[in-house]
Amino acid sequence: MSDLQKYIAKRKARDPEFTKDYDGGYEEFKIGVMLKMAREEAGLTQEELAEKLQTKKSAISRIENHAKDIKLSTLENFVQALGKKLRLEVA
Repeated sequence: MSDLQKYIAKRKARDPEFTKDYDGGYEEFKIGVMLKMAREEAGLTQEELAEKLQTKKSAISRIENHAKDIKLSTLENFVQALGKKLRLEVA
């Protein structure tokens, strides 16, 4: 376990607010990273994906960097434009 992971574990153990904010922020960040990785794996730039979705590059950037409140329909359109399928899981 790295020093950062140790710090996070200790902080979570003593601070419930930190835990809530950290876990929520991580999930939001992870969605954006997954979308960016999928776009890059498809070999598309933000501009190219924006053209496919008939939107602007800034909209693609916003989705990849701030995926907190992304609509399910937007998410589905995004992944379909990449030639991928969306799979959701409730755990």
